[in-house]
Amino acid sequence: MNKFLSYFEKYFFLVIILFVVVALAYPTTFTWVLEDIYGMAVINILLSIILFGMGTTLKLDNFLNVFRKPKEILLGISAQYIIMPLLALLLARAFSLDTALTVGLILVGTVPGGTASDVITFLAKGDLALSVSLTAVSTIISPILTPVITLLLIGNQILFNPLDMFISIVQIVIIPILLGLFVNYKFPDFAKKLADYLPTVSAIAICLIIGGVLGANKQAILTSSWIIILIVVLQYCLGILLGFAVGYLSGMKWKQIITIAIELAFQNSGLSTSLAKTHFPNLATATVPGALYSVWQNFAGSVLAHIFRKYFDQEN
Repeated sequence: MNKFLSYFEKYFFLVIILFVVVALAYPTTFTWVLEDIYGMAVINILLSIILFGMGTTLKLDNFLNVFRKPKEILLGISAQYIIMPLLALLLARAFSLDTALTVGLILVGTVPGGTASDVITFLAKGDLALSVSLTAVSTIISPILTPVITLLLIGNQILFNPLDMFISIVQIVIIPILLGLFVNYKFPDFAKKLADYLPTVSAIAICLIIGGVLGANKQAILTSSWIIILIVVLQYCLGILLGFAVGYLSGMKWKQIITIAIELAFQNSGLSTSLAKTHFPNLATATVPGALYSVWQNFAGSVLAHIFRKYFDQEN
């Protein structure tokens, strides 16, 4: 079983591609992901499972790092919530995206860092402690910053309630993380056992979210695929480059530089997809950028981690 889990995590990007192919070839396969069960959206349940898994891996030290490494944390969080939202807005305007795709792209930019960044940072031999801390802190403050920044960027285009978005993020993100933290603190041995399985469960949840969104929006994706795919790739690649620039210009060491770059580019795209579906139900394709971003960031991140580890490994 452990061998299977290891292979699943190692070749995660191939599993994502498989789900993408199935979703586009047989779009009804994952339609249930976008439905409700007992009054709860399935996509939100899946996302909560992912965030619960993240919570079980966190400790108080991850938050104390704010005081131990204030420069790196402050720069990383500031870049996360300034560079990525503005980058999304600029790309949307440069390519004259319609309202739905603009909203989706901006949500990708305003959500916190993705949990996969920690795995990629580890594989790339970056500063894992810094990566985990950045993900944790950006996620905890996301209920405030994500709705506020989203409102500032698209409030003049389409009406939505930032307070409702705040409540959604608390329910989907904060509560599962706090439950995970509680389990890790109160039942550490049980949390260690869960650590063998939750990464794979989270990976499957991500694949199901991607499959559900892509299947439901197959026609829209196929008719405008090259444009939105190009924008998603640019958003990720520019995020990596700007992350490098922030780390380098601030005088960080190599491990911290690549960590900031990875953390900046990796977004919680599952959350952006969930928020798009929940708060912009009349803009069906607003969920598409998040799903495509998830596919690309996991594929490109795996490649980047290999390149960093093999050709740019520096012990400092």
